[in-house]
Amino acid sequence: MYNWSVDTTELKKDKKQYTVWRLEQMVNFGLSGKKISRKDLKKYWKVIDLDHNKKRYLEMILWPKRF
Repeated sequence: MYNWSVDTTELKKDKKQYTVWRLEQMVNFGLSGKKISRKDLKKYWKVIDLDHNKKRYLEMILWPKRF
């Protein structure tokens, strides 16, 4: 994942903020051959800002018994 518009060295100083940003980037703009951490997705679920349809789809994958 390459992002030219964000200074990731500054962002990495705050672990939570960096993790949330990274998860959002991976879901919205592609994985670049990497996997998304299921544990991190669940941990930061309420904080992550995603497209409604993408978030709904991921929710069905993460918590299938709800549907």
